[in-house]
Amino acid sequence: MKQMTIKQLANDYYTSMEYDSLRVESQKHYKYFLDKMLSTKIEQQRFSKLNASELTTRMATLAYDLWCKKGVTMANYILSVSRVIFNHALRLEYVTNNPFSEVKKRTTKSRSVVWTQEDVHKFLDQAYSDFQTRNIGLIAHMAYEWCQRLGDMRVLTWDAIDFDNKRVHIKQSKRRAEVFLPVSDDLLSMLQEQEEDFGFQKYVAPRPYALRGEYRPYSLQKLPMFARRIMKDAGLSDHLRLSDLRRTGTTEMVESGVGIAQIMSVTGHANPQSVKPYIKNTFDSANLALTQRKKRAISTLDAEQKEYI
Repeated sequence: MKQMTIKQLANDYYTSMEYDSLRVESQKHYKYFLDKMLSTKIEQQRFSKLNASELTTRMATLAYDLWCKKGVTMANYILSVSRVIFNHALRLEYVTNNPFSEVKKRTTKSRSVVWTQEDVHKFLDQAYSDFQTRNIGLIAHMAYEWCQRLGDMRVLTWDAIDFDNKRVHIKQSKRRAEVFLPVSDDLLSMLQEQEEDFGFQKYVAPRPYALRGEYRPYSLQKLPMFARRIMKDAGLSDHLRLSDLRRTGTTEMVESGVGIAQIMSVTGHANPQSVKPYIKNTFDSANLALTQRKKRAISTLDAEQKEYI
């Protein structure tokens, strides 16, 4: 059996066809989380220098517990990617077991927070008022209007937007679903203005200043941090997150009486079960249902009366 450190194992994975088949953004995420794992130190031993075959389930569990102290969601991402590279090692017979496979993931409570339309307007007004934060406002605007993930909006490129037909073609990174969505007049106006200022490079809403001569997207770590400052300046609750905007837009579709099939064509969900968390018992939803019921009853009665006459 070939002996290698976990750092060497990670480097071997980066040269694999499996890693090469990932989208560029997914590759960056994998590397970010693997770097977190490699820098972990358990029992005076840093994972990067530890022989891959010597990592035990006990050590993996201790590491996961350590990651959870900084956030369960982040810990679960690190755990998932760690499992991937050790499965890669198993297939190539570098190790005889995957020490992360027996580590039990902790569940996180599903968020149900939605923004009010007033919250959205306050945030956008604040973000759009300053050139340095304008692109964050545009990312949030697109995520809310199109009910898409922030990660996909921050790396959206100009070739995805058809200005002539007022539509956008989005390839989602998580499920690789493709959605074709209309662009409203308000958002179209913002995008046209944005193209005048940033159309010379490929990203719709990059960081506003070039880094070593290159315009780059906001990172998944920096975007929420900058957005939090905007929320604070706008007087918004600390309970809100930018990632809630996809849920907010989807919930608004549900409350407007939009059918699940139509919602799925917007959000890119492949399973109706995935849409169910957005369906809630609210006054607006109940009011819409009962109003439509009454309208149908009146329409049916009118038709019967006309037939009788």
